[in-house]
Amino acid sequence: MNLLFLEALGAMLLLLLIVWWTMFAGRTHGELPPGPTPTTQDTTAASSPAEKN
Repeated sequence: MNLLFLEALGAMLLLLLIVWWTMFAGRTHGELPPGPTPTTQDTTAASSPAEKN
């Protein structure tokens, strides 16, 4: 019984470590600031390359 408890505890700790690693070990200053939003002209020109010819 104790062995099952220790195994479950180890699995939980491993899961928490993986979640912590993926959430907080990345960019040093957090997320990048949002870039400029594309205008409707930019999106229509990029979505239909056949019209450019």
